[in-house]
Amino acid sequence: MSNHNLLSSTVKALQPRSLKYLSTSLQGLIRGKLWLQVLVGMFLGIVVGILMGPSLGWVSPADAAAISDWLALPGKLFLALIQMIVIPLVFASIIRGLAATEDLEQLKKTGFRVVLYFIFTTAIAIVIGITIANLIKPGQYIDQQALQLASLVEPIQSTEASGSPVLDELPQKIVTLLPSNPLSAMVESNMLEVVIFAMIMGVALVMMTPLQAKPLLDLMGSLQEVCMTVVRWAMLLAPIAVFGLILQLTAKLGIDALLGMAVYVLTVLLGLLLLLALYLLIILIVAKRHPLTFLNDIKEVLLLAFSTSSSAAVMPLSIKVAEEKLGVRPSISQFVIPLGATINMNGTALYQGVAAMFLAQVFGIDIGLGGMVLIVITAVGASIGSPATPGVGIVILAMVLDSVGIPAAGIALIMGVDRILDMCRTAINVSGDLVTAKLMDSWVGSSLSHHEEQLAEQQREQIRQRTGEDVLTNQVLKEET
Repeated sequence: MSNHNLLSSTVKALQPRSLKYLSTSLQGLIRGKLWLQVLVGMFLGIVVGILMGPSLGWVSPADAAAISDWLALPGKLFLALIQMIVIPLVFASIIRGLAATEDLEQLKKTGFRVVLYFIFTTAIAIVIGITIANLIKPGQYIDQQALQLASLVEPIQSTEASGSPVLDELPQKIVTLLPSNPLSAMVESNMLEVVIFAMIMGVALVMMTPLQAKPLLDLMGSLQEVCMTVVRWAMLLAPIAVFGLILQLTAKLGIDALLGMAVYVLTVLLGLLLLLALYLLIILIVAKRHPLTFLNDIKEVLLLAFSTSSSAAVMPLSIKVAEEKLGVRPSISQFVIPLGATINMNGTALYQGVAAMFLAQVFGIDIGLGGMVLIVITAVGASIGSPATPGVGIVILAMVLDSVGIPAAGIALIMGVDRILDMCRTAINVSGDLVTAKLMDSWVGSSLSHHEEQLAEQQREQIRQRTGEDVLTNQVLKEET
């Protein structure tokens, strides 16, 4: 197939530049061993936090609180920067990913299968979390007096009728998924509404004429550039951020409280390892790829995801790895990865299951099989609609606990160890996105092979560099070829 025919067959209307071309700065963070700097910051934060904490008593509680607040400031700035850019980055990436799809029929098939797969695997992840928490029972290892749980316990309301209002409100909840005010959805960080709005916008742009759609796609491209610039700034704070946040929580809780949470931490990590093993089994059976080869191919993305605690921040590198190392077609990766970074939170969902059962055990609440089913339903919905930012798991957990009558104040018990767990579950979330991209590449057919799509993508990038255009149209391609 000639260059001209190949390009014309892959461009039906518009071709925006792939997000993977913004991954250069992220690869620099990998070469600079950001993950190692983060681990060192975490270790130093624990050590200094113990020295300042109530266990040793070297610093008065008032002084320790004041000092740790200042030392945690870079961490709070880091979280604020990442949270600030996630919604515009995901919004722009989904729109441009949809606009890059050359075939509407393929888009329909891919979108339907991806959403079903995300819901199914999220539910499986929560069930794994609930199961291992019931087997290990980490809540039984907590010294309630040492952690002063009595001050946290609140009156527990009955949840016997909790299923009825959910069914009664279901029609209205379905209607509210379509945002009546998209700006309000963005301000309130309602990610599910933002994703639906972005998908509607993307499909509408595909059906418009190139001249009408190009200005908005150019704007979305500039928005992506701005967001990734802010991510680069935030990454400069990452090691100091982890140091300050870990120090603050360790100084507040003390070493005894943290040691008491060791079984809970190990339970969550075991669940995440089981989920990763499930991913590797899927890759082996469906994609016929050796698990160790797959892990070696994606290790850079996992290390960066671990360092940033944000699957959205590593999207450019995820797309690059999916296309260049896993052999995923660009039309699949540019749609699945941005969507997965927003609604595929399997690691976070597993954590919800473990944490909910852990706190139920700590407070002596028997939620029963019905409560466990309600946890699965609530956590699936909450995980799908959550922003891909650090610490969002705690926000989701509050919703899950409320659904089964577990005191949300119990979240204070797990805050001290959430930093390390947040980084680990983000790495699992990103690995899940890459597995999904590889599976969809195998399941969804296309008129072009991976090699042909990659070759066309390279040729389009050369044209962009010559013309200075971000979004290419058929007219530009004809002039250049």
